[in-house]
Amino acid sequence: MKQRLKNLKLNVKIRLYFSIIVIIFCFVFAMIFTTMLKYNREYNQIIQSATIASGFSIDFKSEFDYKMYRIIIGSKPFYEEDPYVDIRAAQNIGVKLFNTARTKGNKDRAEGIQKYLVNLSKHVHKIEENLKETGHYDENISTLENDIRVLTSLIQETVLEYIYYETLEMENIRAEMEVQMMKTMEMSICLLGIVVIGALFSSVMISNSISKPINQLSNITNQVAKGDLSVRSNIQNGVEVKILSDSLNIMIEKLSNLIETVKKEQSSLREAELRLLQEQINPHFLYNTLDTITWLAEARKSVEVVEVVGSLSHYFRTSLSKGKDMVSLRDEELHVRSYLQIQRLRYEDILSYEINIPEELGRYRIPKITLQPLVENALYHGIKNKRGMGKITVYGRREGEVIILAVHDNGIGMTKERIQQVMEGLGKKEKYRKDFYGLYNVNERLHLYFGQEYGLSIQSIYNEGTEVTIRIPALLINSITGKETQKIQLSS
Repeated sequence: MKQRLKNLKLNVKIRLYFSIIVIIFCFVFAMIFTTMLKYNREYNQIIQSATIASGFSIDFKSEFDYKMYRIIIGSKPFYEEDPYVDIRAAQNIGVKLFNTARTKGNKDRAEGIQKYLVNLSKHVHKIEENLKETGHYDENISTLENDIRVLTSLIQETVLEYIYYETLEMENIRAEMEVQMMKTMEMSICLLGIVVIGALFSSVMISNSISKPINQLSNITNQVAKGDLSVRSNIQNGVEVKILSDSLNIMIEKLSNLIETVKKEQSSLREAELRLLQEQINPHFLYNTLDTITWLAEARKSVEVVEVVGSLSHYFRTSLSKGKDMVSLRDEELHVRSYLQIQRLRYEDILSYEINIPEELGRYRIPKITLQPLVENALYHGIKNKRGMGKITVYGRREGEVIILAVHDNGIGMTKERIQQVMEGLGKKEKYRKDFYGLYNVNERLHLYFGQEYGLSIQSIYNEGTEVTIRIPALLINSITGKETQKIQLSS
């Protein structure tokens, strides 16, 4: 039997022991509930009887006697006082008392009250008949004194006895219930002791059957967590734990094979995204700039040609950055300034700009080509869609360990619906990317380099303008090497 229990699955063992405990507790609960229900019903019945009896006016005798006296002396007419109403009400109470009485003695008392009321009704009827004729005053007074007052006294006394004996029965039930509850509690304690002992025994059996293999699995997972993927589990006892052991071995094997693949794919993905960003920006911008140089040369504006060529040279020198992914904020500022100088020559009637980045922020690092896509977005989607002169402002500041950079334009702005669409699109891989490719790419790169707590936020008012804000950590450009940069890319 013991061996069969050991061979059971863990969930079957737990269900078996739990079922036994539930059955015992259900038995105890049913026993207590039945006892309480029984005595509660008896209590309720007694309280109901006492309540009905209390409905019998304690002043019945004095009120009824006085009512009959006034009728006899002629102070009130019989039909107005109508003592039969009081008698019928008392009879109704008497019927209820008989139906709710718990003891034979109280049933006899209830019957006695009914008999007294019948006799009382006869005497009242006799007085009613006498009042129809004169000369019966003495007879009526005698009936009142010798018959009616006696009957009302008997009725009143019987009701009080009824209440007394019902209350006495309540005390008997309370004492009986107390004894029964003590027996129930003793039995419950014994059963509870059995349950506790059984639970302890069950816990020892279950824990012994799984603790050893679980400890072995824990040691293996700790080694895997430390980077050792050469370990393997070899557990044979316990159905569930053996399945878990085999699954762990398969997982370690697959994990070992996939880690290198994931690293390569992550590295390739980021390189592809950076190349894709440059392909999105550089050819389009280069073609337009060369067109600008062409028409400036044709117009013999040599000074402007020199300025555009110089700006273009600075622009591409910063874009390439000797293959580095991270540049200083000073170089990034030079890059976006070169871009704006070129665009100002092309859109001189609608574009002006201002760059206000404190000089002390120039030594902090930032992923290259971060500000330029935001400026381009402000120009093509904000300034060009608004009539009249537009202005782009780039500024920055440091807040604790965070650097805040912002690109503001006074262009056409965006509606609330469009802002919501853009913010939702920034977190998706495919949908909406073509609508705001530059914003998506910048935000994704910031997440990859620094984490999800950094990135873009957008504020815009339609017909007033838009401001795109960047949050990046305040890290010095010289505090990280090229190898560490690559490590950040892989880990992020």
